[in-house]
Amino acid sequence: MLSRTASQLYWMSRYLERAENLVRMLDVTHSLSLLPQSRGAATELAAPLAVTGSLDAYHLKHDKLAADTLFNFMALDLDNSASVLSCLKYARENAHAVRGQITAEMWEAINSTWLEARELPRRGIPSVSSFFDWVKERSHLFRGATYGTLQRNDAYCFIRLGTFIERADNTARLLDVKSQLISPARDTLMPVDAPAESAPDFYAWSALLRSLSAFEAYHAVYRDALDGRRVTELLILRADVPRSLRACCDEINAILPQIQSVHGARDAGRHVKQLAGKLAIQIEYGSVDEIFDLGLHDWLTGFLERSARIGGAIQQAYLEAA
Repeated sequence: MLSRTASQLYWMSRYLERAENLVRMLDVTHSLSLLPQSRGAATELAAPLAVTGSLDAYHLKHDKLAADTLFNFMALDLDNSASVLSCLKYARENAHAVRGQITAEMWEAINSTWLEARELPRRGIPSVSSFFDWVKERSHLFRGATYGTLQRNDAYCFIRLGTFIERADNTARLLDVKSQLISPARDTLMPVDAPAESAPDFYAWSALLRSLSAFEAYHAVYRDALDGRRVTELLILRADVPRSLRACCDEINAILPQIQSVHGARDAGRHVKQLAGKLAIQIEYGSVDEIFDLGLHDWLTGFLERSARIGGAIQQAYLEAA
């Protein structure tokens, strides 16, 4: 497969996953902003801007931070390259460039999504929640079409690889930002016998789990009240939770050996596999005690740095022309 084609498939997948992850982040922000006497409301509203590096761009267009302007900027503003609509646009552009490598069902799913999305700024939306649900449903539709119709070849591998690289990055960033906002005083230490979470903390952890489609999984595993330590364990170390860091790293580690080494990519591909394998093993044999001994924020910062190195190595090994 040509490096350019691999890159377009990979980034098509990443942009679509990014759009879904962004609405998940905005959903948490929206949910926490509705809590009575919300602590650090301004910081909470700024979180999506900080995570996406859009804070300066936002302030160039808007004088103050408010929930409605934040939503329009991060969801519907095509002038913002990090917005949901921009991500859907970029995903569709990459899909158009590789129509010969994807199935008709995949193209129809992503093209119809963009055609409908571009009308939203003009038509408006019934509610922010309905918009969040719509983006997630369209992402699920494309992913289902990919899984159900695409030949298991290099194209499939690069699409799946982009999904899990992007998903791991999002889960780590979302857990990092939200855990600091929810319980900053307990960021570095949450003993097993810690007192029960306050009501605001309970709803905040609940919103975080729901945003990552892990609320039901939490109660199936732990069968008791929400607790920040267990939420962290679930979203980092559980292999059976689809959006956990462990699950994403396991998938990346499994996909890379399936990609055929072409041109001069064999040695570089070996380096990518080494990086991914080491990270997967670290998480597989890690423990929540080790994470909190180091400090959750520091652990997640280290994870994001290693994940970025893997993404850069993938770019050099497979996606850049020799």
